[in-house]
Amino acid sequence: MLSFPMTSNFVIAIAYTLPPYNLKLSSSSPFRVFCQSQSKTEKVHIRKCSPFLESSLLSGNGAVTSDEWKAVPDIWRSSAQKYGHKVAVVDPYHHPPTTLTYNQLEEAILNFTEGLRIIGVRPDEKVALFADNSCRWIIADQGMMASGAVNVVRGSRSSNEELFQIYDHSESVALAVDTPEMFNRIGELFYSKASMRFIILLWGEKSSLVNEGNKEVPVFTFTEVVELGRESRNALLDSQDGKQHCIYEEIKPDDIATLIYTSGTTGNPKGVMLSHRNLLHQIKNFGDVVPAEIGDRFLSMLPPWHAYERAGEYFVFARGVEQVYTSVRNLKSDLAHYQPHYLISVPLVYETLYSGIQKQISTSSLVRKLVALTFIRVSLAYMECTRIYEGKCLTQHQKEPSYVYSMLEWLWARVVAAILFPIHLLAKKLVYSKIHSAIGISKAGISGGGSLPNHVDKFFEAIGVKLQNGYGLTETSPVVAVRQLEYNVIGSVGHPLKHTEFKVVDPETGAVIPPGSKGILKVRGPQLMKGYYKNPSATSRAIDEDGWLDTGDIGWLVPNHSTGRSRNSGGVIVVEGRAKDTIVLSTEGENVEPGELEEAAMRSSLIQQIVVIGQDKRRLGAVIVPNKDEVLRAARELTIVDSTSSDISQEKLVSLIYRELKTWTSESSFQIGPVLLVNDPFTIDNGLMTATMKIRRDRVVSQYKDQIENIYN
Repeated sequence: MLSFPMTSNFVIAIAYTLPPYNLKLSSSSPFRVFCQSQSKTEKVHIRKCSPFLESSLLSGNGAVTSDEWKAVPDIWRSSAQKYGHKVAVVDPYHHPPTTLTYNQLEEAILNFTEGLRIIGVRPDEKVALFADNSCRWIIADQGMMASGAVNVVRGSRSSNEELFQIYDHSESVALAVDTPEMFNRIGELFYSKASMRFIILLWGEKSSLVNEGNKEVPVFTFTEVVELGRESRNALLDSQDGKQHCIYEEIKPDDIATLIYTSGTTGNPKGVMLSHRNLLHQIKNFGDVVPAEIGDRFLSMLPPWHAYERAGEYFVFARGVEQVYTSVRNLKSDLAHYQPHYLISVPLVYETLYSGIQKQISTSSLVRKLVALTFIRVSLAYMECTRIYEGKCLTQHQKEPSYVYSMLEWLWARVVAAILFPIHLLAKKLVYSKIHSAIGISKAGISGGGSLPNHVDKFFEAIGVKLQNGYGLTETSPVVAVRQLEYNVIGSVGHPLKHTEFKVVDPETGAVIPPGSKGILKVRGPQLMKGYYKNPSATSRAIDEDGWLDTGDIGWLVPNHSTGRSRNSGGVIVVEGRAKDTIVLSTEGENVEPGELEEAAMRSSLIQQIVVIGQDKRRLGAVIVPNKDEVLRAARELTIVDSTSSDISQEKLVSLIYRELKTWTSESSFQIGPVLLVNDPFTIDNGLMTATMKIRRDRVVSQYKDQIENIYN
């Protein structure tokens, strides 16, 4: 037992957070020794709070407060002050359907924050948040951050084992889950192996829980936590005496806000530690590239725990926009219904929209099909000429073109564009306006989380839908570069975000190489993570002593030219794929970047998904998921099968796929040889795609290992 000398004027008190509901106090509970001019020892709660969001609590302790954001939840005070009665979120697909104003959202976050404190969350503890996109996710996420806890996030589609691994490795003390159905799935494993202080259900009721489990672990609904918080806040406001029994400390910018476990296409997940400063950099600087305004509507469908969607949500809520939650199933109808100004999504979604438009055109009458395809070809040519005379083309050449050549090219592009412009204008009125009314996206689609295929990029540009392609990693919070509307260079990921530096190094020597040369991209800036949780060796491998993060991606920087078609493209970044995705053939060790071939092959409507393979083989191959409906339609049109046939033989199917591969990859230096056709698509649920819809190459190759060996024999 500790003892301290006492005087008549001062008494030593030990301050700690009291765990209510008879929850056991762990041996690691925080405490602080302080002096108090009074005659008796009192128990005092230590509380951390978001400095601007709960500035009244800090000012009550004599602390100096300001309206500067120091923690992510501070944005809610600013947004409530500026946009209070405007709609912040629309969540139509949960029960009950929910619409909240900025005032209501801030109030809900404050109540949830206080409710967490009441049920036993202590500063700096880890709390697992395993749930999907909804208004209650953002409230829970921000409530955890505002209480000074660190949330550990994941979605409901992850396997039971993966969720437990994340919970256990992160040393989480409690669990918030999406629904009773989700907890019924993971409950037995967690009750038997995990130590949980409490469980929170974001949606649904406790009566829906099948497994009663350990009755010593309290279960709270979202509504109960909010109500507990509301009652406690009202009591604190009504009585100054309550505040005197608490020490309020402000969350610091460098405190860890969240742990996000990477779900990369290869390797084991690692816990990325992101601080409030990391995430605030994104919130403060996105506005330079995405000029969102008050009243704009964003459509949200990505997993909210993923760094890309998450940073995007924080940003839009700081700008006074209306965020509508949707899903893959409802995206098409919601685009038409809500007519969003912006859509934040991944390349696969834009590829799907592109395929849907192409299918609609191809199934139209012969005249309409011919007119639409002619208009699109003209618009593609028009935009190509526009990029040339505006100086927004890519080049790897260090040497600038001559002034005379540049002027002649500029003049030629101007003249051709002027000739094509009336047809392009007519196309916008007759064809593209109908596409716009179907998909909304009146300002821009933001694409990230993967490589945006060039043909999709150019198509949307041609029909007048702006796509802003960006680049980043979970380790960089995530965005490090994004295309600006005024410098929207097709094929690139744009310029670095403010305060962000890039360099390209030789993969063998590590030496910096000049613009135009391909190498490994390295980046540093204030959005760079604090490191991997409990993994200093992995951190030191990823980040060097000068603070440069090795992205593991191959890319190059566009050289700066003062003349020619690339004069306004200098400094933009081009990403060409993962270094570890490179396929090395056994024939003289030739290196192949599979992404280029896959992008070309995916232009075929007959190919739904493809993974190019061939490591240590003499030639390339591919694992392909055919688009069965399109294959059958093409086979009927080519009279390969009867017009009434509902099936096609494997031999004819393979022949059709080979024909498509030859058509679309003919310009590549490498051709695809043997193919393995599989029936089941690569999905998130079967573990062959990440949450942001990128194919996990290693898992595809592993799952079809025996069949792959057979096609090479």
